[in-house]
Amino acid sequence: MSAKSKRSNIPIGQLLIVGFDGAEMTPRLSSLLKRLQPAGVILFARNIKNAEQTWRLLRDCQKCVSMPLFTSVDLEGGSVDRFRDLLGPTPAAADVFSTGDRKLYRKHGEVIGENCLALGFNVDFAPVLDLAFEASSAVMGSRVVSMNPRETITYAREFLAGLRAASVLGCGKHFPGLGEGKLDSHHALPVIEKPLKKLWAEDLLPYRTLRAQMPMVMIAHAAYPQVTRDQTPASLSKVWIADILRKRLGYRNLVVSDDLEMGGVLAAAPIGEAAVEHIRVGGDMCLVCHREDHVVQAYEELVKTAEKDVTFAKLAEKAAGRVLAFKKKSAKILRQSKPTFAATVEKLSRKLWEFGEQVRLKALNHEEVQLPRK
Repeated sequence: MSAKSKRSNIPIGQLLIVGFDGAEMTPRLSSLLKRLQPAGVILFARNIKNAEQTWRLLRDCQKCVSMPLFTSVDLEGGSVDRFRDLLGPTPAAADVFSTGDRKLYRKHGEVIGENCLALGFNVDFAPVLDLAFEASSAVMGSRVVSMNPRETITYAREFLAGLRAASVLGCGKHFPGLGEGKLDSHHALPVIEKPLKKLWAEDLLPYRTLRAQMPMVMIAHAAYPQVTRDQTPASLSKVWIADILRKRLGYRNLVVSDDLEMGGVLAAAPIGEAAVEHIRVGGDMCLVCHREDHVVQAYEELVKTAEKDVTFAKLAEKAAGRVLAFKKKSAKILRQSKPTFAATVEKLSRKLWEFGEQVRLKALNHEEVQLPRK
């Protein structure tokens, strides 16, 4: 099978962002990328050894694909930090928020964005918009900033502006909200028993408010039975994606699934079926982050379904069209940065350390101010 569906001429690969093993281009990886022509690639710590190697790997990925790639990474700071061994630790969102300083919220996005850009990345799957409810505290930890949606909006708005200033695309996650989830969707399906009215006022408020500022929204693998009347994950739900996110919220940019290899979605459908269903219910791109066989299964099922199902083919064509139109609009951002050398890495590491110290000291001072007088 080619990168396009034979009957409909749809660039099916534009519906996928894929991960892979290894830190350098191989004939096997080159063959896969040339065949699929994906919308993007995502790198993890396993792929990142040093700055020059990372930049070259992303450049070599782009050489295999005719359209500009989304070169993406998960970099929130704290526990989700793919550059820790290379540049040093980045403060967690909760630590930055604890300073109470909006300038530092924005600087968090700027510093992360500059680090991404220097290594060749143009997409950061951040910030997290989930609310810091007690139910999810063991799962989300310092990835979330507040149980108050308006405080979450304040942090996320500034963070996104910081990324944008560094010419990196951000992504709000995990729609419609994992704040009340007690299970980790990497391993199991969280079932969140919360009515739409309450979700609308709390968990969905950041998405409602920031919809124009978010280049992408990532959909969670969690079930909301009081909304959908079943235990379908939001990532496979027409109610959540087509009806609520697209129509009611009026979100116009790109919709991407969380990793389809996660237990929260594989419990509902095999990977190929999950990829098809995500596109069928209004999604634009499927993340498949690890196994090559899963990447191929997702791609082949998308192609096969587009060949035999005219309705799905039209939906896939629209999704690919949205991806390509967005890429055209974002052409300057999608051009790869110049190579990074040791002096640049040293400068980035120093700036990151200084930012971490600034956050630590400001948080201490802010905490002292907040303490009640005896």
